[in-house]
Amino acid sequence: MINFKFVSTSKSEQNGVYKNSNYQKHRHLHLWFPNMFEFKGGIQVYSSFLLEALQDLYVNSKYDVFLKHDTCCLSNFDLFPNTKFHFAGKWNQTLRTLAFASQILGHGFWQRPSLIISSHLNFTVAAYLLKQLTGIPYWAVAHGVDAWNITNPALKTALFHADRILAVSEYTRDRLLKEQNLDPAKISLLPNTFDDSKFRIKPKPEKLLQRYGLQAEQPIILTVARLDIQERYKGYDQILLALPEIRRHIPNVHYLIVGKGSDRTRIQQLITQLNLQDCVTLTGFIADEELCDHYNLCDVFAMPSKGEGFGIVYLEALACGKPTLGGNQDGAIDALAHGELGALVDPDDVEAISKTLIQILQRIYPHPVMYQPEILREQVIEKFGFETFRQTLADLMQNSLLEGGV
Repeated sequence: MINFKFVSTSKSEQNGVYKNSNYQKHRHLHLWFPNMFEFKGGIQVYSSFLLEALQDLYVNSKYDVFLKHDTCCLSNFDLFPNTKFHFAGKWNQTLRTLAFASQILGHGFWQRPSLIISSHLNFTVAAYLLKQLTGIPYWAVAHGVDAWNITNPALKTALFHADRILAVSEYTRDRLLKEQNLDPAKISLLPNTFDDSKFRIKPKPEKLLQRYGLQAEQPIILTVARLDIQERYKGYDQILLALPEIRRHIPNVHYLIVGKGSDRTRIQQLITQLNLQDCVTLTGFIADEELCDHYNLCDVFAMPSKGEGFGIVYLEALACGKPTLGGNQDGAIDALAHGELGALVDPDDVEAISKTLIQILQRIYPHPVMYQPEILREQVIEKFGFETFRQTLADLMQNSLLEGGV
């Protein structure tokens, strides 16, 4: 379950958004999300923060939230009297898409909301149809693989006619512009955010040291990722391949991979082939409540990916004050602020990965801030905290009102 904080009306008024005379134009919003409650991934977390920010900025607006895969509400979002959830998850997989499409089209045509915001690009085809029939404007969020290599003609048309596309990173925005015939002025950045109250600097948890048979002084590398066959781009293979060299310099190093998925069996086979059974632990699924402790267990967080739209896990690790390594070919560049917050390496260069991780663990990597946990935490909150996310969204909404685009 994801728990969310809510901010009072007075803070919204202080932001100047609630008092704006054009505010009433946003009296009714439709939000189309894949899901929010029963599965946690990047899109789901982003969708939740997007709803929270809107509810805070426009406290008297009406929200109809349509969730394709969820079956019920599992948080206190439903405490907002002006927010109503619609669930299509009760339908079986073969009928769910049709049921969801019927919900969003039917309610859209009947209620005529002021604005539709979709947190998945695939839903924009329905939004485009509604716009053609009723003139309702729509925004869409572009995350990562969902926004790349799009060839579906209907989806390309729907993206072209979107009133605004929110890209989670410069990398995603630039790829969209390169691959699609889109107006650059319609694509705005609204990077991922995180809950800094849930991710804090703490000592290495004794209970986890005991669980995994580790010592407090033992150097630990951590990756948090879904171990899915379709997501091998996360880079855990590369770290495994780098471990023999790392062990030559740091014999007692241990690698912890947090996550579950269909790729686990192959990863276990690779660990055996490399004779790494004694220095690698696959933790499997970890509850949200234990995630912060796992970040605090490590000495460096590493995910040298090459297909990540952004990567919220980088922010969470940084908020725990951990040195962080990412790939230099995807959205990790944004999450690590072009190297200001961490080390960026070629995700295909195993030698570079091993060398950088050795230097970080030996505390000789030339990045002084990396070894100052409190400064790392301050900087990642300043750049990507919820207050920044909310203010950026407020500016985008306000600009669209002034331009007459909503």
